[in-house]
Amino acid sequence: MEIFDRMSLREHEQVMFWSEPRIGYKGIIAIHNTTLGPALGGTRFWNYGTDAEAIEDALRLARGMTYKSALAGLNLGGGKSVIIGDSNTRNREMIFRAHGRAVESLAGRYITAEDVGTSPADMDFVHMETDHVVGLMGKSGDPSPVTAYGVYQGMKAAALQKYGDDSLGGKHVSVQGCGHVGYFLCQDLAEEGARLTVTDINQEKVDVVVKEFGAKAVDPDDIYSVDADIFAPCALGAILNDDTLAVLNVDIVVGGANNQLAEARHAQEVEDKGILYGPDYLVNAGGLINVYAEIQGWPAERSLRKAGEIYHTLLRILELAEAEGITTADASDKVAEHRMEDVRYLRRTELGSLDY
Repeated sequence: MEIFDRMSLREHEQVMFWSEPRIGYKGIIAIHNTTLGPALGGTRFWNYGTDAEAIEDALRLARGMTYKSALAGLNLGGGKSVIIGDSNTRNREMIFRAHGRAVESLAGRYITAEDVGTSPADMDFVHMETDHVVGLMGKSGDPSPVTAYGVYQGMKAAALQKYGDDSLGGKHVSVQGCGHVGYFLCQDLAEEGARLTVTDINQEKVDVVVKEFGAKAVDPDDIYSVDADIFAPCALGAILNDDTLAVLNVDIVVGGANNQLAEARHAQEVEDKGILYGPDYLVNAGGLINVYAEIQGWPAERSLRKAGEIYHTLLRILELAEAEGITTADASDKVAEHRMEDVRYLRRTELGSLDY
């Protein structure tokens, strides 16, 4: 599919490519929608197999950020950037300063932050070239604890809907991914008395969670078939697909990963299996809330309180899905799109009232 066809498919506004071969920088910035405000989304550093894969990832993630902002009630649009390369490289300053120049060229239409393969230290390099970056060291910093708290609150709301009680004490939760978000989610769950089964491609991260929270470890391919109450995907996306749904044996899916549904049709297939799905871009919005707080100058306590609202937002989504006989994914999209349309209407009204 040609690039403009890809953009039209999900109504993206802009895609920018920036290359500085001498220092090994290849970056893509995708802006999906700026109706609610400037596009905000993190920078993902990943060794993509092809340029086409990188473009598709940027487009999908940017769209998710638009809907995430809308559902979280933030005055932000959706964007995302990806850097193609080895995220383990030690030669980071020049790569991220080049990325900063790319971000600066958009003059505030896009604000970046950390994501998979990047860190607050990398964002400090970006900040050397642009002010349009958040998640800096000494400010909002690592958003993972707030992201995890939002996922945890979404999980409690899903439990209330499924079991009639939002307590997670004694519930068996399988967690895929023990990185930053997965670690803090396990911490929240362990403190409430949940039983944990975990996995990660990085054995050291698994060992930490096993030691600190008494979790049981399984191999990465075995996490899908664990007989658990709740599955929490906290790694990469597209993990709810034909193969995994054939073996998934849980009541609820709520996790921190982006783009968990491999295809839109999988939302219905999840529901057909009797599984309650908490849409990813709703429940993992805590990280976005955290960096929005940096822009607004909120204290950390307010960020956590705002992330806690995910509990009530998900209950609203579940109520709408049940009332209209639609999937939770469709219900989330509907609420987000209504907010964007309402803002468009307000702006049209404001422009129409100007006295020329």
